[in-house]
Amino acid sequence: MIKKAFDMGKKFKVIIVDSRPLFEGKVLLKRLIKHGLDCTYVLLTGLSYMLRSVSKVFLGAHAMLSNGAMVSRVGSAVVAMMAHAFNVPVIVVTQTYKFTERVQLDSICFNELDDPDKLVTSFTLKGYKELPNLKIVNMIYDVTPIENVTLVITEVGMIPPTSVPVVLREYRADITRI
Repeated sequence: MIKKAFDMGKKFKVIIVDSRPLFEGKVLLKRLIKHGLDCTYVLLTGLSYMLRSVSKVFLGAHAMLSNGAMVSRVGSAVVAMMAHAFNVPVIVVTQTYKFTERVQLDSICFNELDDPDKLVTSFTLKGYKELPNLKIVNMIYDVTPIENVTLVITEVGMIPPTSVPVVLREYRADITRI
C-alpha cells in the first residue's frame, strides 16, 4: 500500500517505530529505503517526540476481534494510545481472514510468550534464572481497544472497527450459500 502510493507520485515521509527484542521494523525500513521512500527510524521510546510531525498512523494486525479491538505485535497498543492522545488517526491495514469472533479485553488473559532470554542482553541480568524473585515475561502480542482505532482498511474497503462483526456475519452467510 505504501509502495503503491509512492509509485503513484504521492508525497509523504514514513516514520517506522520499532521495538525490542525482534526489531522487525528494520526489515520494513530496508524495503522502503530500497524502493526510494524517505524514511525515519525510531525506537518505541521516541514515539511521543515523533508524533508531533505525524498525520496518520498505519498498523498491521495479527487479528481483528469482533468487538473492534486489534491484536498485534506488542507495542502496537502503545502506539495507538499515544496517537489517540495526539489526535492522530490510527488506520489498521489487514485482510478479512484475520477477523475473528473472539473477544479479548486485555493482553494478559490470552497471549503467546516468547523466550525470555531474548530480552536479556544486559550483563546485569545474566544468571536471572537463579533469582527466585525475578520472572521475565516476553509477550508477543497486545490488544488495542476499539476507541484507539479510527479505520480498518481491508480488501473489501475502508470500514470502521465497529463493522468487524458485520463483515464476519456477511462472510459466514457467503460460506453457507456455497
